[in-house]
Amino acid sequence: MKPEPWWDEFTIEAEPTDRLLDALHYVKWYKDGTLALRRSCAHGICGSDAMLINGRNALACKVLVKEVAPKVTVEPIRGLPVLKDLIVDMEPFFEGYKAILPFLINADDPPDRERLQSPEDRARFDDTTKCILCAACTTSCPIFWGDEQYIGPAAIVNAHRFIFDSRDQGAEERLEILSDQSGVFRCRTTFNCTEACPRGIKVTKAIQEVKRAVMFRRF
Repeated sequence: MKPEPWWDEFTIEAEPTDRLLDALHYVKWYKDGTLALRRSCAHGICGSDAMLINGRNALACKVLVKEVAPKVTVEPIRGLPVLKDLIVDMEPFFEGYKAILPFLINADDPPDRERLQSPEDRARFDDTTKCILCAACTTSCPIFWGDEQYIGPAAIVNAHRFIFDSRDQGAEERLEILSDQSGVFRCRTTFNCTEACPRGIKVTKAIQEVKRAVMFRRF
């Protein structure tokens, strides 16, 4: 039988410029070895240490101790099943991501060299190439919390990245997927996703652009 969940509290010494991830490492290494959390690069690139920090989604490796001291509350990101402590089951999140066909679709014969693209064409979708799939945007979305079928902001951001890529030929297929009742029009434009993104992606703007593409088929 699984034990009931409980809150635990630890007091440690840390430098103001230490990262919250360093503080969590200290807890795990010296206070409670059973503490479970995900982390990898520790440089804000892999996105694996997304968590709820004082009620807001963020990457623990990008938050400094001085920004949250003297007391910080850390929780798992919301809307996904908790496996243990700060680790959630990311499979529902990645199911949404895979559903939008997150890869280049082009049926033309492969060229002898790379497919060239103008700076202007690249700029059209440059912002959404920054996504690191940390799930911070999706798990900050109240629609996602209440509707497990909703594809979520991160999936729409990654659809945007390909829909507006001049080299890609799969826009129509993706737009059909996103026009479903669990797709892009479930968004209620609360801007939580934009505020939560650790990469500064204008998530709500990208979602609005995808909505217009669904309605007018202009991309």
